[in-house]
Amino acid sequence: MPFSRPTLTDLIAQAQQDIIAGQITDQTTGNILQGLLAQANLLDVATSEAGLVYLLYAYLDWISIQSVPYTATDEFLEAWAALKAILRKDAAPATATFNIASGATNGSPLASGTTITRSDGFAYVTTATVTVSGGALSAPITAVTAGSAGTLTAGTQLTIASPVSGIPSTGTATPVTSGTDQETDDALRTRMLLAYAAPPQGGDRADYVQWALAVAGVTRAWVAPNGNGAGTVVIYTMFDDSESAYNGFPQGTNGVSQYDAGPGGSPRDTVASGDLLTVADALVVKQPVTALAYSVAPLNDPISFSIGNLGSFNTAANQALITAALQDMFLRLGNVGGTTDPTTGEAWPAIDPSDWYAAISSVTGIGRFTVTSPTSPITPGAGYLPTLSLPPTFSS
Repeated sequence: MPFSRPTLTDLIAQAQQDIIAGQITDQTTGNILQGLLAQANLLDVATSEAGLVYLLYAYLDWISIQSVPYTATDEFLEAWAALKAILRKDAAPATATFNIASGATNGSPLASGTTITRSDGFAYVTTATVTVSGGALSAPITAVTAGSAGTLTAGTQLTIASPVSGIPSTGTATPVTSGTDQETDDALRTRMLLAYAAPPQGGDRADYVQWALAVAGVTRAWVAPNGNGAGTVVIYTMFDDSESAYNGFPQGTNGVSQYDAGPGGSPRDTVASGDLLTVADALVVKQPVTALAYSVAPLNDPISFSIGNLGSFNTAANQALITAALQDMFLRLGNVGGTTDPTTGEAWPAIDPSDWYAAISSVTGIGRFTVTSPTSPITPGAGYLPTLSLPPTFSS
């Protein structure tokens, strides 16, 4: 049974009763006080004592929260996670290429460390010296400040902060790798609890999932043993936050790590790119040396929803809330077809009609509704991840 922490009002009342029970004598009359006068100093004493005790209860409550991995926060959560070699993922800077298509003077250099700015003043720096050729240049840049705030949309106009001789001041960004924020407590706790539930086994399903989730930007991961044939492992990942502009799907091409070399030193298969290469390169230093791991983006399986019989509840505000509830359901319950639960090895359950009815019913103010489509459980095909097709169809 959980401990019932007394309220401040309860503690004040208890302190007053303790004072009365102490049978304090009136020094003038000699009578025993049966109550406390409204203006008595002892009332202040009781309130002060209760306030101090209330703070002690709060401290003990905080200690109990930090004393177990399941509820710990901040540096205490990091300490519990470190016992399982799980470390909080740091923020990562966005990267891109600064492009000038024409108008530059051949042979003009753009030095490494040159500051490039966005229209809002956010700064980037070039990470290599590039010389103009054919009137154009393409220089790699990285955000000065790590985090998602530095993420650029392909085609964003950028400006060289200080003019460079022979080079136009403005250009565009492409391609782009999104920046990621520091891992939240909730995300770190999820990875930590998975590590406690599934200790390392030298390369089993759970190990691959944990290794992938440790990569900056990765929010969900699935594994398909022998997914590309005997001796292979296929790892599917999602970047729900850093690649939100693409509905969380990783950008780049599927493949293996550039460091997974075979005889002769060449990669054993097509090398991944973009987000998928980041995952592949992180896995190659942890996976068993004989395994061939493929970093793969799930295929999108958009599911159309038709929701009717809303009556007067069919408002724009309720439609937005229902859409958000269904998106959350897919985020929580969606899994890539052909993968298995890493802790049990069993196939993932389908998303059942009861799941979406529960999600919609959780929206405050919805009195009635009917989901006319879909009507059957959602089971994705191999390699596909079910998502909500936007916008859903609503009717009164």
